[in-house]
Amino acid sequence: MRLRVLGACGAWPQAGQACSGYLLEHDGFRLVVDLGYATVPQLLRHVCAEQVDAVFVSHGHPDHCADLNPLLRARALRDDPPPPLPVYALPGALDAVLALDRPGMLAGAYELREVTDGGAFDVGPFRASTRLLPHSVPNAGVRLTAGGRTLVYTGDSGPSPDVVELARGADVLLAEATHVDEVPEGSRRHLSSARQAGRQAAAADVGRLVLTHLWPGTDPAAARAAAGAGYDGEVAVATTDLVLDLR
Repeated sequence: MRLRVLGACGAWPQAGQACSGYLLEHDGFRLVVDLGYATVPQLLRHVCAEQVDAVFVSHGHPDHCADLNPLLRARALRDDPPPPLPVYALPGALDAVLALDRPGMLAGAYELREVTDGGAFDVGPFRASTRLLPHSVPNAGVRLTAGGRTLVYTGDSGPSPDVVELARGADVLLAEATHVDEVPEGSRRHLSSARQAGRQAAAADVGRLVLTHLWPGTDPAAARAAAGAGYDGEVAVATTDLVLDLR
């Protein structure tokens, strides 16, 4: 399994960067997880739009799903459109982004497949299982296994025992860490810090922790240090074009 980071900025993309978006590849199958602002230009540097096999979206905030629209346009508005793209998301999560164009314009470009809390399903060679994790809107963390390796992605999530259970024993935990240390009081139920991500990675006994969704301007070294205070394993910070091979 190979993970390529398309973007990892929280809230809005910094210059030359993109918001949350990740390309997972295994046995020739290409799964995109989240498509936040500015991720499609990054994606198209590596694959053509018609080569994407499936999309999973954690939740409906635009820094995680806005670029689903240009991806669907790139598939639909061509002389030889590919088959509908399977798009996995919670019920209603994509209503806003799918309504950006005139009714019916993109209808043949995608096939919406709703996921549920605790659901398990196959996406090509990937075995996926989901769990609702705390955020300001419904958010599905996902556990993806292929080739004997497992990656867990939190989407955006406040600290929760459910994060630890979803990530238990995973090879890689790709964890939202918007803040380095202290999460502002109004967001403590909905977002996490790098320090909290480190503690949860240790509790879940994961092989590697990758911090993502850092607030623009955050010092990556400070985030790594905060996470490492509670976790002895390898800590990385997701940036555009970071590639990890899970072997």
